[in-house]
This record gives sequence, C-alpha cells and structure tokens, in this order.
Amino acid sequence: MSDWHGERPPAARPIRVEGGLTLRSKRGDIARTWWSRRFVEVLESFGMGGRLARGRTYARTGQVMSLSLSTSVVVALVMGSRPEPYRARIGVRKFSDEDWVRIERALADRAVFAAKLLAGEMPAEIEELFAGLGLTLFPASMREMSMDCTCPDWEVPCKHLAAACYLLAESFDADPFEILAWRGRGREDLLERLRELRAPMPATVAADDGLPALEDSLDVFWQRPAAEPVPDPDEPVAHHPDAILDRLGPLAVRGRSITDGLRPLYRRLGG
Repeated sequence: MSDWHGERPPAARPIRVEGGLTLRSKRGDIARTWWSRRFVEVLESFGMGGRLARGRTYARTGQVMSLSLSTSVVVALVMGSRPEPYRARIGVRKFSDEDWVRIERALADRAVFAAKLLAGEMPAEIEELFAGLGLTLFPASMREMSMDCTCPDWEVPCKHLAAACYLLAESFDADPFEILAWRGRGREDLLERLRELRAPMPATVAADDGLPALEDSLDVFWQRPAAEPVPDPDEPVAHHPDAILDRLGPLAVRGRSITDGLRPLYRRLGG
C-alpha cells in the first residue's frame, strides 16, 4: 500500500532521449543576448517565471527531440514519461502584410539595421522602430500568444512547453532573424525586399542649380569626358569666381557635367 496521500500520483521519471536538443548553458542564465533575454523577460512578465523553471531541466538534459519554427508557430516534440513524445506548440500573432510593408520601409531607411542583422546582431533600437509604427517586436500580452501541449498537465506552460520556450530563446541567440520569421517574414524574403527598397535610383537633375544627383553614382563620379579638353596647368588662373573649376577640369556623372552645374553657384558666391 502506498504512503502517498496527495491529489495526484508522484510524477514518473521521463524516458531519456538519445541525441535530443540540449541547451548550451548548463547552469545559470540561459539567454546570452539582450533580445533573447528580453523574450524570457516577456514570458516571465506574464506570470510564467515559476512555471518556466519546471522545464529547465528538460531543456538541459535533451528531452526535446525536435524544435521547428515557422510563421507564427513553434512546434516541439518533447519526451516525457510515456513512450510517445508530447507535441508542444507556441503561437504568436503574426504581423499583417500591411504591417510588414511599413516595417520593411522603416528598416530600409536604416541601413545599419540590416547590416547588424546580417552580422547576427539585433539592433538595440529596433524595439523603438517597431513602437514608432504602433507595433511590438515581442508579444505585449498573452492575447498575442497561445500555448498548448498534448500532455495531461493542465498548467500552462507545462514543463514540455517551458523546455521549448528555453530552446526557442537560445535559437534567437544564434539567429535574430528567427524572431522576425516568427512574426511573419522569413530571412530571405525580408532581405530581398530590403534590397529592392534600397536599389539605386536613376540620377536626376536638381531644379535650382542643374546639379545631377550623386546618390549611387560614386563609381562614375570621377569619370572625365574624353571629348572635353583639360586646361593647361601652367596657364595663370583667371580672376573670376569660377576659375578654380577650370583648374579641376571637366567632371561628369552619367554624361552630365558636374563642372557646369557648379559654375553658377561659384559665380553667385563670388558676386
């Protein structure tokens, strides 16, 4: 006869998994980067702190057999005490297509953001960028998230979900693009869109002084038109405001003369 008098029988030991996913961190804090820590802090702010800790051992001992992330949902297979693994799902509200159009334009305006993401770093100011668009990069409330598991535990998160959350946080450490993919835009699609938005525009002529645009034209900025003669450097410089331009010689961008564009400005300054 058992001496146990509780409301449920003691938890059975989980079946050990060969080759399961394990956390790199063996003790102490799990998240290494600010964005991964932020994700854990968000979950803890929803009152999950104590329940998350239940899955830490599962995450460190390899009980999670697989973890896959796709648009708005993460699915993990976690081995418990039964022969069949449990399926744990963590869902988040994805941004709409209209939201992503605004996000992509804002990111394209800040080239350093894309550069940092490509270097494996989430820009520290990116939460402010999302806030300026009326959005939050990380879930702002439990209404933006959903969690469920096929195990019989009624608590959310159960230890299987908690283990998946820790492994998800560590995957964000390795690749910050996964946070954006979770919200609805994969790495390649996002980078392709940013490349399109930052594509060089055709050169234009300013209305006031006739100067051609210099953006995206550095490769031809110093190109000299072969047909125009270069002034003799031994000749004395004439005493007029734009004489220095004659010393420089003709400069052109895509067939438009920089020298001719600057000449009216020099004359106005010299007048």
